[in-house]
Amino acid sequence: MRILLSKLLINYPYMASVVLFIIGASTVLTRSNLFKKLIGINIMESAIFLMFIAAGNTRGGAVPILDQANPGASYINPIPSALMLTGIVVSVSVTAFALALIVRLYDSYGTTNARRIAEMRNGVADR
Repeated sequence: MRILLSKLLINYPYMASVVLFIIGASTVLTRSNLFKKLIGINIMESAIFLMFIAAGNTRGGAVPILDQANPGASYINPIPSALMLTGIVVSVSVTAFALALIVRLYDSYGTTNARRIAEMRNGVADR
């Protein structure tokens, strides 16, 4: 048990990302408000970003700038960080688009509750 606890403490970024992902997934699955669903999706995206950045980190690693004075230094992998910057840009743009769609749905249906919107759509289709 003590070994398991020490392994969990060493890998705390991974555990934090798993907890964040579970919080985001439960928010998306249990809430019917579209704004809350979007926040849950953003929490899940943040968990994925944290997981990838933690995977690229090296304990005791240096900034990935070549240093002639210390040629045998261990460096942090810069590729996950660069990919996650791209992911953040895409995430922000998708979030802005989703917010615009939610505002449009609110203007059309007068609510942001996904269940009520589905009921209104089914009611219109049945007539």
